[in-house]
Amino acid sequence: MDVTLTADDIAFRDEVRAFFRDEFPDDIREKQDRGIPLEREDMVRFQQLLHTKGWAGVNWPVEYGGTGWNIVQKYIFSSEMAMANAPDIVPFGLGMVGPVIYTFGNEEQKQRFLPDILASNVWWCQGYSEPGSGSDLASLKTKADRDGDEWVINGTKTWTTLGQYADWIFCLVRTSSDVARRQEGISFILVDMQSPGVTVNPIITIEGGHEVNEIHFENVRVPANNLVGEEGKGWTYGKVLLEHERTGTAGVHRSAFRLNKLREQAAKSVRGGEPLANDRNFMRKVAAVEVELKALEFTELRTLAAVSSGKAPGAESSILKFKGTEIQQAIDTLFMEAAGYYALPFVPHQFRFDYPEDEFIGEGSETTTALKYFNFRKASIYGGSNEIQRNIVAKHVLGL
Repeated sequence: MDVTLTADDIAFRDEVRAFFRDEFPDDIREKQDRGIPLEREDMVRFQQLLHTKGWAGVNWPVEYGGTGWNIVQKYIFSSEMAMANAPDIVPFGLGMVGPVIYTFGNEEQKQRFLPDILASNVWWCQGYSEPGSGSDLASLKTKADRDGDEWVINGTKTWTTLGQYADWIFCLVRTSSDVARRQEGISFILVDMQSPGVTVNPIITIEGGHEVNEIHFENVRVPANNLVGEEGKGWTYGKVLLEHERTGTAGVHRSAFRLNKLREQAAKSVRGGEPLANDRNFMRKVAAVEVELKALEFTELRTLAAVSSGKAPGAESSILKFKGTEIQQAIDTLFMEAAGYYALPFVPHQFRFDYPEDEFIGEGSETTTALKYFNFRKASIYGGSNEIQRNIVAKHVLGL
């Protein structure tokens, strides 16, 4: 694939690079560089800055406020954003429910929800997985029963990322059990998180962070017109959403940024009196990951080209998902090897602005290496486990 930049591409790259150099808020930049988790306000402010610039709906159609960028411009933007260590765009609104609404929703839903999603005025979260229903999502049990002009929802969703911040949640729910296939009785419904009967309980992950939640619905009443598309077609809409999610989890440019930081770490780490960068065995492992990442990058470009022409990501999204997350975990492992026994310590107060300057933290620092390593064990499970993704590839690509 030809990725040679034209004069217009270079001008666009320089504009994006200047934006992240000059307009990226200093306080958010410092938190990113020091590895301090962003608050809700930080993430919203950054995304609203992109919206003001006209850069929020990267993959949205122009008619709904999208950028209208071609594949190369999207590639450049993603690369420059990662190299600036800017925050990832929270995907649940802009990358997930937004595309479902503008593709399958009615005009009233588009007018009601899309402007606020694009402007990051409303925070969305995802209600898919349940206790006992993750990879086998068709076995979900959360029910929505029709009662006049409302749906009454009962059940539990789990692993709801950043649900503690959410204003709304999009859910797959069972609206019928009298079907030939379990998938046919599932619908896609939008729920206001302030509705009576919604309870959010935190789940603390292994590294001590509050990133995911369990959400309970007890007789939660939702207007009937919050159903997206047709009743019983939620599985179809959910699959489209998951294809976009899996494409986004590849994290090609973010992994490239981390590999650069890993090389810097290897140059500083000393083994046997010499920099780790002189250890040919270690650098061979780094090179092997770089080769796999470059191959994944071209797969992502082919997928972006397909999406730009109006196609769904397809089975390529599964390849991007399982290979991208495996590469992310391989980089974590190399950071752990570079840090050695210095990866062991952890001090809870390190994620504060008043943490001593002589104990600077950030990507590749010893104090955060183990935390990221443990947190990213989830990468091979979320968005559909990697084993499931391989089954999808076997079926749709290899015809097995």
